[in-house]
Amino acid sequence: MNGPMHPRPLVALLDGRDCTVEMPILKDVATVAFCDAQSTQEIHEKVLNEAVGALMYHTITLTREDLEKFKALRIIVRIGSGFDNIDIKSAGDLGIAVCNVPAASVEETADSTMCHILNLYRRTTWLHQALREGTRVQSVEQIREVASGAARIRGETLGIIGLGRVGQAVALRAKAFGFNVLFYDPYLSDGTERALGLQRVSTLQDLLFHSDCVTLHCGLNEHNHHLINDFTVKQMRQGAFLVNTARGGLVDEKALAQALKEGRIRGAALDVHESEPFRCLLAAPWVIPGCHLSQTHPPGAAACAGAGSGTLRGCRLHRGPSLVATQG
Repeated sequence: MNGPMHPRPLVALLDGRDCTVEMPILKDVATVAFCDAQSTQEIHEKVLNEAVGALMYHTITLTREDLEKFKALRIIVRIGSGFDNIDIKSAGDLGIAVCNVPAASVEETADSTMCHILNLYRRTTWLHQALREGTRVQSVEQIREVASGAARIRGETLGIIGLGRVGQAVALRAKAFGFNVLFYDPYLSDGTERALGLQRVSTLQDLLFHSDCVTLHCGLNEHNHHLINDFTVKQMRQGAFLVNTARGGLVDEKALAQALKEGRIRGAALDVHESEPFRCLLAAPWVIPGCHLSQTHPPGAAACAGAGSGTLRGCRLHRGPSLVATQG
């Protein structure tokens, strides 16, 4: 006689509803539910009481108060590399492991970063807008006026803050375009700069002072919130560009808006924002706003969701996950 049947544990996709990737991976080890929630107030009581695992993207935030609502939760998998929308310390205190997918969308994000950099240097967005608004470009003087601010890339210096997977991918692309590449990353072991043929600087101030364009590729934490602020903006080269495809909280948008208005920053491209709507930047000149889509690529997104589900499955089967935080 067969033994008693044990119900499969409940796993929930918190901020999505399409489980076509997750279901085949998890169906034999868990019951999968979707919540399509923007906050824990929208999550069904059954999930709060019974879910032992959770999958989530970046569109929902879990504070300590939110985490305490889950009565059985033991593991969270962030489908993506960033995890600043999860209170990691509180999760550890509550005995909830947190994992991420660190290799998610590296190529897409690096490609998008280079698109932003090229756009700023060659003024593509503003040229497009000018033509759509009926600007006539016929005489030499008109060409000069419309193309004012466009710059040559070869020989310029690109400063990369954070040389992780995305930062390295951007560096290799930038070198192909003729950039001299500097980077600042106090957490990276020695030797990477020699392997990639890059120049390392020891302080953030050195990077800001020597860079014609600065691009951010670091995670967000309590130590680097508003890394780019009124003080650090003033340490940048006059007329430098700024690109942020990492985390919105890295940039003080009010300070950036003021620097753009004063001309200290020549242009900025931001795929991420600390808060939306980003009113303080709407009136600022020479800014390209985005909506956190630099990493978007349907096959890549499916692969990322699959990797996240595989991580959760591995944890259910007692294989070692790539933990961000554990209890204690």
